[in-house]
Amino acid sequence: MSTIVVVRKENQIVIGADTLTVYGSTKIKSQMVKNFSKIIKLNDTYIATCGNAVTNQVLKNYFTKLEEKPKFKSIEDIFGVANKLHKALKDEYFIRPEGDQEDDYETSQFECLIANASGIFGIDSYRYVEEYAKFYSYGSGFRYALGAMHAVYDQDHLTAEDIAKIGLEAAADFDDSTDKPFEIFKIFLK
Repeated sequence: MSTIVVVRKENQIVIGADTLTVYGSTKIKSQMVKNFSKIIKLNDTYIATCGNAVTNQVLKNYFTKLEEKPKFKSIEDIFGVANKLHKALKDEYFIRPEGDQEDDYETSQFECLIANASGIFGIDSYRYVEEYAKFYSYGSGFRYALGAMHAVYDQDHLTAEDIAKIGLEAAADFDDSTDKPFEIFKIFLK
């Protein structure tokens, strides 16, 4: 797993991720592999993912093949994209959507955070979309990241980037599937 974060404060939006890949007890640090990124850019939108390592390759391939570029400007837009993506994940990329047999809906087997000039959003594995006012995190270290970001968010001298780094640092310190270095992308709002 991994840890991804998104933060909005004043005129800045930041999305970040750690760069560690984990297979069971094997850790692969970013210095060992070139395609370590968990964040993809589509036009003016950044998408950070956590779940299976192949998720970013699947998303890049899927979005590249689309004739009409998806919109990520509202909860409704993003939900529509997530549902179309889920069908493609089953039909073209062979995910096993079973998840917990007690659940009412199939799982897409990954979570992601989205950042663009329209705001900060998250999609959980069941395609539920939320728009966040301040910050959020997904992944194995999300509890540490959320706690750390909550503790410092209202400090006036800290920027969105500072807060994202603090969240990722906390996750890296306490979660064995999260590690440095971190990737951070910034969007400045007008």
